[in-house]
Amino acid sequence: MTRTRLAIRLLMVAVVTLVGAGACTFGPQEHQSGQGGSVPVAAESEVTGASGLPGSAQPTGAAPGPSSAQPASPQPTRSGSPGPSPTPSASPSSACPQGERQREVEKYLAQLGGFGTVEVDGRQSDTDCAAIKRFQRRYGILPAAGRAGPTTYDVARRLASTDTSDCRAGSGTTFCVDLTNQTVWVMRSGKVVMAPTVTRTGMAGYATVSGSYAINYRNKREWSNPYEVWMPLWQRFYGGMGFHQTTTYLHNKSIGSHGCVNLLPADAQRLWELGSVGTHVRLFGRRPGT
Repeated sequence: MTRTRLAIRLLMVAVVTLVGAGACTFGPQEHQSGQGGSVPVAAESEVTGASGLPGSAQPTGAAPGPSSAQPASPQPTRSGSPGPSPTPSASPSSACPQGERQREVEKYLAQLGGFGTVEVDGRQSDTDCAAIKRFQRRYGILPAAGRAGPTTYDVARRLASTDTSDCRAGSGTTFCVDLTNQTVWVMRSGKVVMAPTVTRTGMAGYATVSGSYAINYRNKREWSNPYEVWMPLWQRFYGGMGFHQTTTYLHNKSIGSHGCVNLLPADAQRLWELGSVGTHVRLFGRRPGT
């Protein structure tokens, strides 16, 4: 009997020892992760950051558990083909992507003419794409990939909406600026000698003035003292305002000039060739938002 009691006692001591050792293995893990139990497995995330590897980031404040921890359940894996691309796909009849303003751009390009055959049907084709690319290259729209997006639509709409007769130019050469449509063209003796092109004038707080003026100073490479920037092909018409080549992306409408008439390089060169001291300048309308 005594031997039986001794055996039972020894067995109970062994059980208590084993249970205590098993519980203690989670102590360090709890301390490292700040959470009780096993270390949580991060859910699969979308590809973000520089690494480009999904699920590569560790949870904040978590550390890998020791090798004695139970293995985590297998993470779900993607199967089948990936979902559709969020960008518009190419039209079945063209290798170029179709933009959200396809029909409107086709309509305006057909109205403007000079960029190739365009069929106004709202469907991208190879000929439509070629015409849109030529238009984008002409007016400095990036990327010139043939997609009828919002910038291409905006530029085409402004050009198509410009009425050159609104300038009311007299005899001689006149630089015309439609501030509302943000377009510029040149007339000589009542005839258009430079077709309307795009511009970006003064931003809010620095609105370009309207009225009739004349070029009073020219310099191929003028330095702006207050803003410390070069102004290529500078032609001043009023105070510190003048025509010059843009030094930033012209179609960034969130910014603007401090009153000057910004031009694409080829357009600034053409105005320089057509202008001289004394050339008339006529500005009318007002830039939206100023």
